[in-house]
Amino acid sequence: MSNNNIEIELDDILKQIDHFHPSDIAYRLKKIKKNSNELFYEYLHKIPKQYLGEVLLELPESLREKAYNSLSHQQISRALENLETDNATDIIQGIEEIDQEKAKNVLDSLDKKDQDDINWLKKYDETKAGAYMQTELFSAHINETIQDSIDRLKFLKKNHHIENIHQVFVVDDDTTLLASIPLEDLVTYDFKLKYKKILEKNKEKNYKPISVVGDDNIGDVVKQFEKYNLSVVSVIGYKNRLLGRITSDDILDVIEQNATEQMYQLAGVDEDYEQDEELFQTGRKRASWLFINLLTAIMASLVIGFFDETIKEYIALAILMPIVASMGGNAGTQTLAVMVRQLALGDIDEYNSNYAVKKEIFLSLLNGILFAVILGAIAFVWFESAMLGFVIALSMIITLFCAGFFGAIIPLVLKKIEIDPAIGSTVILTTVTDIMGFFSFLALAKYLL
Repeated sequence: MSNNNIEIELDDILKQIDHFHPSDIAYRLKKIKKNSNELFYEYLHKIPKQYLGEVLLELPESLREKAYNSLSHQQISRALENLETDNATDIIQGIEEIDQEKAKNVLDSLDKKDQDDINWLKKYDETKAGAYMQTELFSAHINETIQDSIDRLKFLKKNHHIENIHQVFVVDDDTTLLASIPLEDLVTYDFKLKYKKILEKNKEKNYKPISVVGDDNIGDVVKQFEKYNLSVVSVIGYKNRLLGRITSDDILDVIEQNATEQMYQLAGVDEDYEQDEELFQTGRKRASWLFINLLTAIMASLVIGFFDETIKEYIALAILMPIVASMGGNAGTQTLAVMVRQLALGDIDEYNSNYAVKKEIFLSLLNGILFAVILGAIAFVWFESAMLGFVIALSMIITLFCAGFFGAIIPLVLKKIEIDPAIGSTVILTTVTDIMGFFSFLALAKYLL
């Protein structure tokens, strides 16, 4: 699509911006940025302040940084006024990484309450639940009537102070969290009743809230959302005092981010560099991993070199070697992917890790025997040598056994020494499967053929 067409689209969107999602606007900005920096910045500055914050959050990180540099601190602070505290904190922290002075100016331009909330949320590490918490929520005092709380909710919604309301959190004088009532239940009650009466008369409803502590690991919070099919969870502090809430959209972002990181790490690339538009920077980072792969490939080649005389004598070995290495690599990758994913999901822990390893070894041996028979038969028919068929069959069993064993063990060992199992596992596993595959095949050939 040409720049002219995208310009027309953006002009139309800006004229009726109420009807478009911020992600749609961000998508058009990203497309136009590929061909024209000037147009990107021109349309970025045209976005009304009440939508600008959401659009910034929808942009890829590399474009977001460019937008932060282009916009004045006054423009950004006005945009933050329309965001929930968790999203505003994300933008402030993003600006801090590139320009701390500008971030300070943006923060100082906000009202005192927003400053206090953001400074408080910034104290949480990105791995903690508090980092994903928003302080905007719908709460009600236990001695308040439903009607009074609904009137307050109407005011908050009308003035865009709150969104994505799923339930009301019931608290006492000390803001201690007592209950959590879904809105779908709340609307069925007499609005003249107080919350205290509702809780007393509907004990069978079990309005006991599911909550997390601000210092809980966000990974554990994700598991709670998955386990209980939550749309929102309350965040509590000292003496169960209500601090805020975490909504499902933030949890989905965490899940997506974790999955993306694992995918990149297993492939040996860095997500931050992949989002960078500088080809040299991205290429240099990829090259560092490729250099490590080169060293491991040389190690495998050295193993082959030990048996050069055997290969010269039996040319068929050179033809069949890649099959053994390929099968071992693919089998190991299957095991590795399963183990890394299950570790990330918490399905494998110190109590059932032995079972997981045994299961992967058994599956690898089962497949090893199956493909040993198939490949052995192929080698026998192809080269008319029963012993060659036996050699490659036995090598296949050994190689797939090693692939399953090391594919299961490597992530567990890395996890044990507190290294992300997704980082470096592929390089280590590829080295092991290649060396064991080549060595077993060529050593057996040397002594049996």
